[in-house]
Amino acid sequence: MSTPHDTQEPERDGAQVSTGTMREADQGESAAIPELVIISGMSGAGRSTAAKCLEDLGWFVVDNLPPELIPPMVELGARSQGNVAKIAVVVDVRGRRFFANLKESLATLDAQNVKRRIVFLESSDEALVRRFESVRRPHPLQGDGRIVDGIAAERDLLRELRGDADLVIDTSSLNVHELRAKLDAQFAGEEAPELRATVMSFGFKYGLPVDADMVIDCRFIPNPHWVPELRPFTGLNEEVSQYVFNQPGSKEFLDGYTELLRLVAAGYRREGKRYVTIAVGCTGGKHRSVAMSEKLARRLISEGVETVVVHRDMGRE
Repeated sequence: MSTPHDTQEPERDGAQVSTGTMREADQGESAAIPELVIISGMSGAGRSTAAKCLEDLGWFVVDNLPPELIPPMVELGARSQGNVAKIAVVVDVRGRRFFANLKESLATLDAQNVKRRIVFLESSDEALVRRFESVRRPHPLQGDGRIVDGIAAERDLLRELRGDADLVIDTSSLNVHELRAKLDAQFAGEEAPELRATVMSFGFKYGLPVDADMVIDCRFIPNPHWVPELRPFTGLNEEVSQYVFNQPGSKEFLDGYTELLRLVAAGYRREGKRYVTIAVGCTGGKHRSVAMSEKLARRLISEGVETVVVHRDMGRE
């Protein structure tokens, strides 16, 4: 199976423009400030795939641009008479000598009311090691150490940026086509909704989703696994769903969490956050979390939140 890393071309030093040609207008003429997406994340997690996906969607993509050059790039776009309405910039550890300037550049963009988003590509250590070994390339930060040493150093360097990201995508188990589908779903629409949500069911025994913004634990609900006639089915089955929501506290939990999400969604909108991943867990990710995810997603849709449901571990047992 191909991975997001498999499509990445060998990285080269220096800023590289991936598509489009800037045409500056006279300085006296100005157009709308371009929309900006900053793509970052772990080396080997799929940044090149993400950049190519946005390029295919009509974005002007610049790879490995030093952070202090992002505001001038946006300014050029604003003077392009509408020819450059959407700019995507890849920022990574290859430009680590410039990376300390990123916070200052983001502050400058905010002061100029630039509509910007940060997309962070994440992946597990195991997946990253496997990808680097498969292409027989060193990690950019490993130096004389091991690949895992470079990964650890990069995680430390990117920790604050990951926390500020608007969208975190875990590519550990994604191939290139699945990653592109995720990005298409977020960026292909002409009219961006106020808030997009991914509701993901999962099994705690398989580990927490690393890209979750919020985690819900459904293990307090009696497990349908111990009901012989329900065990073969999943939470998508109506009988399983009825069993789950007939248990004490289940409906009240759904109602209470829906109310909590109303407050959180309103805050996200005020802060300009457009994407949220809500992870709903049970022991194996087959019954309770699946049923709860489906109900919660319907509630969010009824609240005007564009929502997709992903059942990460269903069928894994």
